[in-house]
Amino acid sequence: MHKATLETVYDKNIRIVAWGTYDLSKPRTRILLRAIREAGVDIVECHQDVWGGVEDKSRISGLVAVIRVFGRWLSSYPKLIWRYLRISRHDIVIVPYMGHLDILVIWPFARLRRVPIVWDAFLSLYNTVVEDRELVHSRHPLALLLYIWEWLACHAADLVLVDTKAHAQYFVETFQICAERIGSVFVGAEPEIFPATGNIEKDIINSESTTTILFYGQFIPLHGILTIIEAARLAKDLPIRWIIVGRGQEAASVQRLLNSDPIPSLTWVPWVPYDQLVEIICNADICLGIFGTSRKAGMVIPNKVFQILSTGAPLITRDSPAIRELLDPNMPGVFLIPPGDPKCLVGAINEFRLRKTYLLTRPLHEAVRQTIHPGSIGRNLMSHLSRIHVGV
Repeated sequence: MHKATLETVYDKNIRIVAWGTYDLSKPRTRILLRAIREAGVDIVECHQDVWGGVEDKSRISGLVAVIRVFGRWLSSYPKLIWRYLRISRHDIVIVPYMGHLDILVIWPFARLRRVPIVWDAFLSLYNTVVEDRELVHSRHPLALLLYIWEWLACHAADLVLVDTKAHAQYFVETFQICAERIGSVFVGAEPEIFPATGNIEKDIINSESTTTILFYGQFIPLHGILTIIEAARLAKDLPIRWIIVGRGQEAASVQRLLNSDPIPSLTWVPWVPYDQLVEIICNADICLGIFGTSRKAGMVIPNKVFQILSTGAPLITRDSPAIRELLDPNMPGVFLIPPGDPKCLVGAINEFRLRKTYLLTRPLHEAVRQTIHPGSIGRNLMSHLSRIHVGV
């Protein structure tokens, strides 16, 4: 389990510039910027919105859509460079997600001003597009282009940030980054949007009562949505109600499966507004994380897991090196199971339901909720930034 760190000592007089076309629709970006502010550090934003309305960048299709986004992306840089050169003295430039091109554009100008650059890579485009989602074959020229692009971006930064130590190791091995030049910062959660649910008692002793299982997220291979569908099929005669919320790459496969063999106990909701997710989490007995079998699924912790933990709700998710950086499998209300195994998922749900002396009182995960609060994220982040700030 992730241990809470001691109070980090850092210079609050550091002045940081957040630069680029970063995506404010992503919790990772919002929490990272908020974490810096909660650490009491001055941050100036030099930002142009490019990604508004584009939820899943790997799924941009059609020549017109690609040209529109790419044109908006490129046209933002003259403005950003001009604004950056007019910013007064600062100590660090941070390039938040998604900054794969931003980092290469700002590099010569930050070097000109002798300012170190921190890049929140957050995830690897090469790993996502080629290895995990398999949208492009590894031998395709685009795969090579993505790899070279990402290698250059990694080596342009003085410090690269990702979300877990397991993910950091991937970057070290794949892009030949020195371990000293990469750090991990948990994604965390926005506590005002995903507050602890209070003293809600969920009595699941009675095996005859219906248990509500919730999954929400993009239907991408990493999430293992097909494992969840198969688990629902295996458990169709049990008093279990399944709610899946989302859409994405594997939605067509899910639809075909449900059309060929419907599951009456399963309800599919295509979309729920972000600020309403907490309501469906609170109404569920058990929430699901991810169950994908890919390497990426084992080295990341998705937004939904942090959000579920923030509310104090029970969680079942795949076991992995990444999740064990945050959770202990023996924690109350946490079940870690092998990836891609619908039988184990049903078994975990049954174990959860049928324990004769098990009465869960929410909110759970108190220590973890403190660890993933933006204030704690900020202290951890500043411990990394202090490593490249001269004189700290």
